[in-house]
Amino acid sequence: MSVITRLLYGSVTAIVCILLAARSSKGQTTPALYAQPSRPVPNQSSLEHEVRADMAFLADNELHGRGSATRDEHIAALFAASQFQSLGLEPGGDSNTFLQKVPLPHPLPDRIQNRLANFEATPRTETWNAIAILPGSDPRLKDEVILLTAHLDHLGVAATTINGTPAENRDIIYNGADDDASGTTAILAFAHLLATGPRSRRTIVFALFGSEELGGFGARAFLQHSPVPLSSIVANLEFEMIGRHDPAVPDGTLWLTGFQRSNLGPELANHGAHLVEDPHPKEMFFQRSDNINLARQGIVAHTVSSYGLHKDYHQPSDEISTIDFPHMTSAIASMIKPIRWLTNTTWKPQWNAGGKP
Repeated sequence: MSVITRLLYGSVTAIVCILLAARSSKGQTTPALYAQPSRPVPNQSSLEHEVRADMAFLADNELHGRGSATRDEHIAALFAASQFQSLGLEPGGDSNTFLQKVPLPHPLPDRIQNRLANFEATPRTETWNAIAILPGSDPRLKDEVILLTAHLDHLGVAATTINGTPAENRDIIYNGADDDASGTTAILAFAHLLATGPRSRRTIVFALFGSEELGGFGARAFLQHSPVPLSSIVANLEFEMIGRHDPAVPDGTLWLTGFQRSNLGPELANHGAHLVEDPHPKEMFFQRSDNINLARQGIVAHTVSSYGLHKDYHQPSDEISTIDFPHMTSAIASMIKPIRWLTNTTWKPQWNAGGKP
């Protein structure tokens, strides 16, 4: 590692400490009991400050695009794990920690090698998940789990030389602000709000997966080494690309992949979620996020998004300057009450006829 790289990683560590200290200064407490009165949706301005802070870290150039199975993805996982720990959540990773280490196949399959050909060559031998648990308060429901997820990684750094030609005077960092720093930030916000509010009756697992961009390795490893029985997972909501408004749906609206496949989306909408059917069915987004790995195991699993097919998808231009923070903050806030309902009800979602993958 060069001196410059050491300095960059040193500054990343400093930023982590500053952000966690700032969050701790807000007076975090251990999770409250369910018997306490219902907690309202947080002040929009306060939530936006938190969203901006987490996004500023995750999408910063110094994380080099959080490339799948790189040191930078690991740093993002450590950042999330530190926040989970500061909230008093229980660890869901390896050896009583908040991290799950996932070895990758060696050698990597040809399809993945080809995908990485135009990106910076680094050893890619392992990926990382960050996992935390908020145990339920109701003895009758605590063995039922609501799983809230997003993916940590993005594409990383483009090769400085492509096909033998130096790639000069261009942005080579794929920051992945919308994809999926936005979803990761949403999960951190939900963890904060749910852990410091009244304790839910059902157990909640917060999981941030690594190497989604390489083919869902983190999510698949979670299924193989889940901290809770897979049969106990009532529903999974994945959050991906919520940083910008989709012009195909009304302002303030999110959409749910595979909306028509189960009764989860309509029921969340009945309880205040601004959720509609995915307006881009030809893109087959239901199959293109980590939720599909859980859905194939029979878990009712969908992705919440507002991706409007923008030109910055999988481009270096997916930077924090393109994020619509009022939209993103409103999107997170709009899901808090429906998620609280889902974590406290006895109702269970079901696949519709022919909807289960």
